[in-house]
Amino acid sequence: MTTQPGLMQAWAVDAPGPIDSHPLTQITRAVPVPQPGHIRLHVQVCGVCRTDLHLAEGDLPPKHDRVIPGHEVVGIVDELGPGSVRFSPGDRVGVPWLAQTCGVCRFCVTGRENLCIAPLFTGWDLDGGYTDYVVVDERYAYAIPAAFSDEEAAPLLCAGIIGYRALRRSNLPKGGSLGIYGYGGSAHLTAQIALFEGARVHVFTRSPEARALALDLGATSVGETDADPPEPLDSAILFAPVGGLVPTALAALDRGGTLAVAGIYLSDIPVLNYEEHLFEERSLVSVTANTRADGEEFLRLAAQIPIQVSTVAYRLIQANQALSDLAHDRVNGAAVLVNPSR
Repeated sequence: MTTQPGLMQAWAVDAPGPIDSHPLTQITRAVPVPQPGHIRLHVQVCGVCRTDLHLAEGDLPPKHDRVIPGHEVVGIVDELGPGSVRFSPGDRVGVPWLAQTCGVCRFCVTGRENLCIAPLFTGWDLDGGYTDYVVVDERYAYAIPAAFSDEEAAPLLCAGIIGYRALRRSNLPKGGSLGIYGYGGSAHLTAQIALFEGARVHVFTRSPEARALALDLGATSVGETDADPPEPLDSAILFAPVGGLVPTALAALDRGGTLAVAGIYLSDIPVLNYEEHLFEERSLVSVTANTRADGEEFLRLAAQIPIQVSTVAYRLIQANQALSDLAHDRVNGAAVLVNPSR
């Protein structure tokens, strides 16, 4: 994907549709110029997230025409906007899902910026990383720990951070039992944090390859998505965007247990039975974006463990194929797009 100087190639959502219809279109754009307080990155690797799939298929309506997806971006700073001082040219920096918050609403001023009433998100409101260059507000970017390669670091910036928030939202007690439903890019990172912190992790997924990966990374048990856990669960996280699994996971919880739904999209939840699914103080909670503090905490912990990141690499020109493989559960771990011009 080569272009004239001053121009760049990108993949954009032209007309959302079924992923096997290849709804991403290759386009040419001017290389963006960083505004005050922003930095420009030469994209090295961009992770492929299930949110990108929902955007391409129209489950999440694009916020503007021909938006460029991608919010797990690892790049090298190549230009600073006026007044930018946090990073220097040549620094390796990560661009996450949360791109900007208002800073003044009741949520922002009480440490809950993930619930900001006027947020902007990378690859949805603002153009993301399925391209050669991306611009980001330096306040919302992350320094990448040296422990991780570019390909390993990319999934940490959304799959990792959102999984970390979901784990905290699940109220997993020390030494408790955690059920994980769906085992892809986010789940295989989250499971390692729970194991590191002393939990017993039970994984439920329809993919034999994913079950094998879970066991390799230390899961206590694995099974099909509708399997009964070997013990009552103190907590559970639903990563698969399948509302039909909500009753299954709730029924597997012990008294006082919590199920956290980690995705931005979920198919319809069937009717719940109060006594079977919610009585005895079982809780169902959702997860919305993350705070910057979540990201900083997670990246420090990920480097400390250090987390093993399983990735499947695609060339940037294979963006449609990567999303199709993700949709059809052909990716064991996290898919990443590698920019050949890096």
